[in-house]
Amino acid sequence: MRDRITFKCSECNEENYIGTRNKRKHPERMQINKFCPRCNKKTAHKEKK
Repeated sequence: MRDRITFKCSECNEENYIGTRNKRKHPERMQINKFCPRCNKKTAHKEKK
């Protein structure tokens, strides 16, 4: 079962991206590098609590 997760910028805390993941196979939180339009640069986006 795949759950929808929201990614939040680690610098400005704006929620920019939505993704999915299988919580059974990957129980730890995800972190991806994406472009943040508010910061106007690539930053680390962490999974929202």
